[in-house]
Amino acid sequence: MKYIQPVTSLSGTVTVPGDKSISHRSVMFGAISKGRTEIDGFLNGADCLSTISCFRNMGVQIEQSGTHVVVHGRGMRALTPPEQILDVGNSGTTTRLISGILAGQSFSSVLSGDASLNSRPMKRIMDPLTRMGAQIESINQNGCAPLRIAPGTLHGIHYTSPVASAQVKSCILLAGLYADGKTSVTEPFLSRNHTELLLTSFGADISSETDIVTGAATASIRPCDELYGQKLMIPGDISSAAYFIAAALLIPGSELLLKNVGINPTRAGILQVCQNMGAEIIYQNQSLEGEPTADLLIRHQKLHGTIIEGSLIPTLIDEIPMIAVMAAMAEGETIIRDAKELKVKETDRILTVTENLRAMGADITPTEDGMVIRGTGHLHGAVINSYLDHRIAMAFAVAGLTADGTTQIQGSECVTVSYPAFFETLTGLCRS
Repeated sequence: MKYIQPVTSLSGTVTVPGDKSISHRSVMFGAISKGRTEIDGFLNGADCLSTISCFRNMGVQIEQSGTHVVVHGRGMRALTPPEQILDVGNSGTTTRLISGILAGQSFSSVLSGDASLNSRPMKRIMDPLTRMGAQIESINQNGCAPLRIAPGTLHGIHYTSPVASAQVKSCILLAGLYADGKTSVTEPFLSRNHTELLLTSFGADISSETDIVTGAATASIRPCDELYGQKLMIPGDISSAAYFIAAALLIPGSELLLKNVGINPTRAGILQVCQNMGAEIIYQNQSLEGEPTADLLIRHQKLHGTIIEGSLIPTLIDEIPMIAVMAAMAEGETIIRDAKELKVKETDRILTVTENLRAMGADITPTEDGMVIRGTGHLHGAVINSYLDHRIAMAFAVAGLTADGTTQIQGSECVTVSYPAFFETLTGLCRS
């Protein structure tokens, strides 16, 4: 448990850990490529370590020294049968993406994780993979992991996804590498596109298009004989930067410089929301090559309510707990809608955000697909149950810095999933 006290300001420079989504993909794509993939800026968090462990158990030599990782790829069809269940820990990204790769292998495997992971929905990947000819089943027949995946003959399909989900899209595209023809995925809005960008660099034949009228986005991939190892530099994770962005905006007298943050527009919705709430974010040293990055200068500013909906939601789904805290401290009403995906994260984040903000005195109403928050500009300390959800723990740690009195974060150790040094970094920036 962590005890958080209010502070007078924050100041300093922060380099947040490497992007979690890109770290997963770099190891996965390197593992099924020919030759050596060298990764700098890897996120040394529990979820990404689960990905490394799974591929080591399929014969891939992976060397890791902190944030530097070298993957000695075996090629697309040379993974070896695992001698044990592939333990994905708490990582939904590992589970869903690796399923697409395993569907194209010549051996059987079983994926399983912790209790939280094994309660999360997997039919969203099982259904399209089955349509492609994959042999995949939920061992407990409940649409969740553990999953058993056996060899199958994969066919190209055009799948229309009911949700904008990068995990679903990526799973299908990865299976499409092993299919007998073109595979396409259409989603209602463009989800994060790290898979498309990275697979292109590894040598895959992949294309994307967006319907300018409806906003629907389609990614297509053709089968591939081989991918080829790359040298990759992973930018800082904007999902981790979000907590410091919010803290600097909310706490008077604060100024933070966040170095080398990924600002890929399919991920950077929180920056748009901050601007919509009246904040000015200063971009420095901006680079638009590959994964776009920038240093972000954030200073305290008063915020007002906004509406968050539609195509903006997939670009900030992981940041909504932090945005909800910002909304509670802002002036006026904030409405978040079209965010049903919050229900199938590590927790039902509509409920966990509502419960914890109410405990701190916020005026919040949950809805079927989001929440309505009437900002009061004031929170008080409370006992916060993270339910072992890292996004909840970190968002409410920031809330505690702004609140009157002491805030207790139960289950604070869960931050190791994405940001092991979070509390240490936050403490180093606080001025009292």
